[in-house]
Amino acid sequence: MKILITGGCGFVGSNLAVFLKKNIKNSTIFSLDNLYRKGSLINEKRLKYNKIKNFRINIQDYINILKLKKFDLIIDCCAEPAIEESIKNPDKIINTNLIGTYNILKKCILDNSKIIFLSTSRVYSIKKLFQLYKKRISKIKFSSKYIVNESFDTSSPKSLYGFSKLASEDLIKEFCFTNKLKYIINRFGVISGPWQFGKQDQGFVSLWVERHFNKKKLNYIGFGGKGNQLRDVIHIDDVCEIIHKQILNFSKINNEIFNIGGGLRNTISLKKLTFLCEKLTNNKINIGKIKKTSIFDIPAYITNNSKIYKFYNWKPKKNINTILKDILIWVESNKKLIKKYF
Repeated sequence: MKILITGGCGFVGSNLAVFLKKNIKNSTIFSLDNLYRKGSLINEKRLKYNKIKNFRINIQDYINILKLKKFDLIIDCCAEPAIEESIKNPDKIINTNLIGTYNILKKCILDNSKIIFLSTSRVYSIKKLFQLYKKRISKIKFSSKYIVNESFDTSSPKSLYGFSKLASEDLIKEFCFTNKLKYIINRFGVISGPWQFGKQDQGFVSLWVERHFNKKKLNYIGFGGKGNQLRDVIHIDDVCEIIHKQILNFSKINNEIFNIGGGLRNTISLKKLTFLCEKLTNNKINIGKIKKTSIFDIPAYITNNSKIYKFYNWKPKKNINTILKDILIWVESNKKLIKKYF
């Protein structure tokens, strides 16, 4: 089986490429990444070490994408995920996320290949999420009525990033129906783990661990600056495992959309994340407060994993403590490398 992973030198793509290389027999894994982001050069070296070739092609360059060899499966991990970027640079969001997926679909049609699309929980309505969580933001314990399944409202507004990913989902469904191709769409929540070069607007869990380890400042941003925002977090290893299962069962399970995340068990507030990082690193740092809330921010999000469990008998194995420990081990082992990017 020949598999192409777009965004293969990013956090998710590179981890997935290495995992599939080791776990799918008689497979050849390839990456497509133009090395735009910081850290991508490091990940390209990691792929090369694992004998995985990266094609340095921009996902907007459909002419050169169509010239590539034939693939049996394309896993589309490429995206511009920084939500605030949609205010500053809307063209970048649309061209990378929507046009990029369109170009990959043209390649799928040419090759008659399957596609797994990594979507996002941000396809869901900001307004409806506020209504769901408005009375629960300061509370840690949630019941099942506060977890989000695949039928949750996707009406706007949801950010231009969320729009571009939902539009890509619809594009995939239309093209796959017309051309009789098989697809799987995964709407992931927060993914974290080793090899994530975290930033304030992306990869906040790894950022929190690194800043505590190096005794650097952080901020609680939005919702009064109290750190009560809640997210569920999933380990990158669990992400790789479920995608592996999907590949092996593609002939039986396809043309479905799944919500995938840490779930209730791995839900954490920024305040609790700070406490755990202090305990893990034995360092206490200054946490600033920025009260103003972005128009795109949401108070909470917790994934309902019921459908993915029903179809694959799968649940995330690694809890939040394991996620933090694994990140810390990676940070400790790569001090010089990480210093260049944080």
